[in-house]
Formats: sequence, structure tokens, C-alpha cells
Amino acid sequence: FEAIVKLPYDHAIQQYASDGSKVGLNVGAVVVLPEGFKLAPEERMTDEQKELVSEMYIAPYSDAKPNILVVGPLSGDDYEELVFPVLAPDPAQDSSVHFGKNLIYVGGNRGRGQVYPTGAKSNNAVYNASIAGTISAITPGEEGVLSVTIKGEDGKTVNEEIPAGPVLLVAVGDEVTAGEAITDNPNVGGFGQADAEITLQSPNRVAGLLAFFAIVTMAQIMLVLKKKQVERVQAAEMNF
Repeated sequence: FEAIVKLPYDHAIQQYASDGSKVGLNVGAVVVLPEGFKLAPEERMTDEQKELVSEMYIAPYSDAKPNILVVGPLSGDDYEELVFPVLAPDPAQDSSVHFGKNLIYVGGNRGRGQVYPTGAKSNNAVYNASIAGTISAITPGEEGVLSVTIKGEDGKTVNEEIPAGPVLLVAVGDEVTAGEAITDNPNVGGFGQADAEITLQSPNRVAGLLAFFAIVTMAQIMLVLKKKQVERVQAAEMNF
């Protein structure tokens, strides 16, 4: 079956790329499947699914957690729906899996991250004054970087490096407090999560249910035919 994550948003919204230029948003998602469920192998996919997976590069979170699938970043202009082909387990072959209801957890993201894996802020974050004091200088640097010098009351100076992208909210001579935002918030992305319930159904139970429906349907048909037969007999007796 397919798990589909929808990521709708206003495509007029743009974000800052790492060089400070405006670009469209990127998207990504994580799907946490029940234990035993995993990404469908290529031989079990349709041609369309194979093409989607090859372009999206869906991957398990790790070899130890094949039930957690991740994808992204991808162009949001090209992907408002992320399709995950999923292979359900067979309880007859895996004793740890049972028929019944299960939950799927989904997280979807649009926009760049505000922090790099190293912990450093990206240019998609708010920059704050590290000390209280007065803005004594704003010096342009390479690649659009601004160096904001803050002079504290004790005479100590601190340089805040602002990458290309965030808009500076202060000017030389302004007083700031420690922790005060000195740039706007350029982040236009967001994260959402949801869960959904699925049922792993036994084929024998489905076959039994279909047989039951067939028997009930036949019984109803026989009752209708019997009723019509009785009505005809009664009508014939009245005419006689």
C-alpha cells in the first residue's frame, strides 16, 4: 500500500538560501511505521512507484530501524505530496507481528533548518545580542556578511557575525539588551505531525467475511423469491 504525506503551502513564499538569495521552499518527511512494516522492495513496486522512489530517494532511518522512513530535502515546487510505497509484514512468517490495528506516525517539514548539525545557526534564524551595550559599528564583510560590534558598559566589545539573509533591525548608536533580537526572523518554514490508524487484516478473515456476505445476500434473495411465490399462490386461490 501507499502512505501519502501532503505538504501544501503558498508557493509565493520564499526562503533564504545559504548564500542569502531568495529561493523556493524545500520539503521533507519522516514516516514511522509499525514494527515489521518497511519500504516496499523494488520488485514489489509499480513502474510509477519505482520512478517516484528513484527521484525522491526514500531511505530507512537505519538498518536497525527499517520501519522508519525519511525523505528530503526536496523541491517544494515539485513535491506537495510525498508517496511512500510500504510493504506490510505477514504474521504467518513473522511471529512478532499480529493481525489487528496499528498506528502510523508522520512528520512533515517545509523550509530550511535554523541550526546546522554542528549547532551553529544558519541564516534562517534570528540573531541576538550576546551582551547589553551600544551598537558601535556595523561592518560589511564578504558574501553579504555583516559584523555588528556591540560595546558593553564595561568597555568590552563583542562582534556578532550576521550572515547574508536576515534583515538587521539595529543601527549604529542603538542600545541593546542581552538576548535582544538584532535581526528579523527569516524563517518561513514549519513542521507538522499526525498519526493514522491502519488494520492488518487476515486474508482468511476477509474470505470468511465475503462468504458470510454472500450467504446473507443469497438468503435475502431466496426470501424475496419465496414471498413472491406465496403471493402468486394466494392470488391464484382467490381467483379460483
